[in-house]
Amino acid sequence: MIRWIGIAVLVLGAFIVLSDSAFVVEEGQQAIITQFGRIVGRPYTQAGLYWKIPFIQKVYLFEKRILEWDGDPDRIPTLDKKYIFIDSTARWRITDPVQFFMTLRTMRNAVDRLNDIIDSAVRDQISQYTLIEVVRSTNHITQLPPEQLVSMSDEARIPIQVGHDRILEGIRREVRAQVERLNYGIEVLDVRIKNMNYEAEEVRRKVYDRMIAERNRIAALYLSEGRGKKAEIEGEMQKKLQQIRSQAYQKAQEIRGKADAEAIRIYAESYGRDPEFFAFLRSMEAYRQVIQGNHTLIITTDSPLYQYLKRVAARP
Repeated sequence: MIRWIGIAVLVLGAFIVLSDSAFVVEEGQQAIITQFGRIVGRPYTQAGLYWKIPFIQKVYLFEKRILEWDGDPDRIPTLDKKYIFIDSTARWRITDPVQFFMTLRTMRNAVDRLNDIIDSAVRDQISQYTLIEVVRSTNHITQLPPEQLVSMSDEARIPIQVGHDRILEGIRREVRAQVERLNYGIEVLDVRIKNMNYEAEEVRRKVYDRMIAERNRIAALYLSEGRGKKAEIEGEMQKKLQQIRSQAYQKAQEIRGKADAEAIRIYAESYGRDPEFFAFLRSMEAYRQVIQGNHTLIITTDSPLYQYLKRVAARP
């Protein structure tokens, strides 16, 4: 019984020693071995089964594949004092696991260093150029027909000298130079801006200003067209009014002429029937014109009116 227990202990011990002696490097991984905190041997960059001294040596595995870095959006001022939010991303890999372990040790430390380097490079490059330079890559928009450029702002029509692509290339050069100088054992393959947004308040203000300007332009156009239509209608109205007045005046003159002729005919006919009575009516009309208001008329006995009244009164 004791013999079998001893064999079992030996087998278990051998298994523990064997399991701590072997390690596997998978595809997409690379490894280093340390002994008492110091790196021993060469790095293992190929997939396979490897051996180490159990309990004394320790294995550190690192990624060999391309890794993703994704930063937080950063508020950055451009050269023309316009604030934008830049969300950048990068691709990197570990090229020297020994140097990586000696300088950074962990992936978390590597990401923290990349945060500082890439964010600083993006801020430095973006702040050197205007918003138009950061956004646009070509001058294609400035080559549009003039009628299409009319609706664009003056800022949009400014030709660019550098452009978005060359600014990105400047960011990559600066990041790679920093990483190479610090010698972290890593390589930055690419840096890109995945998202770019204006500051919300500034965008809102610009949108409102543009909407107001556009509505004012449309209102001015409508007012101008309305004033022109008003002048046209008033001119036509004055023309028709003058024509109506002219026709009315002509008609009135014709009616008045006919009425005067009819009055003269009636007067002539009345005078022919009774000249004395006609003379009396004319005299009464003359007195009516002379005597107006509350007046008293005094006539003498030799007055024609008195004589006429006397004759009329003497008739049977």
